[in-house]
Amino acid sequence: MAIDKRPTRVAAMFDAIAARYDLLNRLLSAGIDRRWRRRAIRSLRLTGRESVVDVCTGTADVALTAVEARPGAARVVGIDFSGEMLRLGSRKVRRQGQAGRILLARGDATRLPIRSESADAATVAFGIRNVEDPERGLAEMYRALVPGGRLAILEFSIPSSALIRAVYLPYFRYVLPRIGRLVSGHGSAYTYLPASVGSFIPPETMLAMLAACGFLDAQATPLTGGIVMLYTAEK
Repeated sequence: MAIDKRPTRVAAMFDAIAARYDLLNRLLSAGIDRRWRRRAIRSLRLTGRESVVDVCTGTADVALTAVEARPGAARVVGIDFSGEMLRLGSRKVRRQGQAGRILLARGDATRLPIRSESADAATVAFGIRNVEDPERGLAEMYRALVPGGRLAILEFSIPSSALIRAVYLPYFRYVLPRIGRLVSGHGSAYTYLPASVGSFIPPETMLAMLAACGFLDAQATPLTGGIVMLYTAEK
């Protein structure tokens, strides 16, 4: 079944769940989401001087992880098309004293509002599957990166192990949507999550897509038994 990923629809869905988004991320992942973000930022091999563009930044968790790493990014531009997520993200950035290093802006992943070759690294966490044309989104990140710039993408995946699938998939498909609906009060957002993951391209297709966009040394590293994939590549 085709998933409706029109930007206006997806943005409206994230606007609706923004208030409980961070709480549900912690709850549904048992806090492991923080570890995934730290792993993605480590893969960028930052030195403390880099400018990072964080696509589908949401409430700026990855942006904050990037500037708070040791060493971390010198500055981060976070882009998202959900105004409510950005509003809450901006409040969180100010509360953590990082407003001088993080700029959040509204924009589309397929038309990033930044100059070509202006970022040393690019990230996107659990957002590339929500982009209507993911290859165009990857091409935009390639455009934004300087030569030698690094890319890190976190995305949910279906585990390859039959044993892990047997335990994880019932939770992901049935328990998670019920908890999401109960806590967020939104009827379809957490039904959309497993549906969008199940219909998203497999890792081998993602690697081929990265190569087609011009990225080099594209790799897919499974995390937490393969329920999440970390994609890394270089321009």
